[in-house]
Amino acid sequence: MAARVGLPDLVYAGSHGFDIAGPGLRHAVGEGVPEQIASAAASLQQQLAGIPGILIEPRRFALSVHYRRTPEDRLPEIERAVEATAAKHPKLRKALGKKLFELRPDLDWHKGKALLWVLREMGLTGPEVLPIYIGDDLTDEDAFRAIAHIGERGGIGIVVLEEPRETAAAYSVRDTGEVREILERLTALVWP
Repeated sequence: MAARVGLPDLVYAGSHGFDIAGPGLRHAVGEGVPEQIASAAASLQQQLAGIPGILIEPRRFALSVHYRRTPEDRLPEIERAVEATAAKHPKLRKALGKKLFELRPDLDWHKGKALLWVLREMGLTGPEVLPIYIGDDLTDEDAFRAIAHIGERGGIGIVVLEEPRETAAAYSVRDTGEVREILERLTALVWP
């Protein structure tokens, strides 16, 4: 991700916060997990090969099974395969995302804990700090809950919603265009 973005002074958190890197920072959670992910991906590729539209996306610390383009009547079959695969890989657990099932490390770690870790490691814990977290997935809810309780006033959680749903975020926007507008306004405030 860092190579694609090309901003060396940023902290990058990938795979739901299981892999964090930046200037002077490095944190990886889940020894042995990448091997479990690779094994689970191979198993699911074989089990789900005949389902049209299925996309199996292995990453270092997570395996996503996207079903957005699959026939809806195949969803129970896909979920059973994911659950059976998780049962055979004890370091992984099934999670839900936006039109996907995910296998990720079975550890007490998530985007909210990763966010708090980054802020502590960077010394960004004082009253003058106002963290802002923007996300669009169910997995971002942990970060929205965590950011709401940072410091005396809390941080700001912003969810990007295509359709209304319950969320721990304080604010919502409709799409990436509105996210861009927020970021441009914040940038203008900080660097006029």
